[in-house]
Amino acid sequence: MRTLPDILSAVILLNSAATFFLTGVIWTIQTVHYPLLAAISKSEFSTHHRFHTKAIAPVVGPVMILELITSAYLSIALFGSAQFEIALAGLILVIAIWLSTFLVQVRQHNRLATGFDARAHLILVRTNWMRTAAWSFRSLLAIWLLSAVLSDRL
Repeated sequence: MRTLPDILSAVILLNSAATFFLTGVIWTIQTVHYPLLAAISKSEFSTHHRFHTKAIAPVVGPVMILELITSAYLSIALFGSAQFEIALAGLILVIAIWLSTFLVQVRQHNRLATGFDARAHLILVRTNWMRTAAWSFRSLLAIWLLSAVLSDRL
């Protein structure tokens, strides 16, 4: 067994914290916020939707960037190690989440910005399950990498 370098341990911890945070946020959005959008009156919808989109961006944006950067770092730093495939799978999931966010979810939010659209809302909720699953799986991968830090082996 070899001791993990301090920087690698710190990056694994940062990456895990970002992933766990985002997993919690996405489950809250998927099970609370998005269903609630369908329950808001048409006259109040635009106000609530605008608040959601403006308020959520500064909450998740910096953490998503941190997760992306640390995932890329781990994929490079762990190349050739026993945990490389775990780090690479995590990075691939992060890229899939970003693609889904900007190619699907943002597009549906833009449609909803002009008022409630049942089809856009349905697409938003259904496609967001992919991000929810991806972040949940990323949490499992993070636990795997954390176990390497906690047991001090890689």
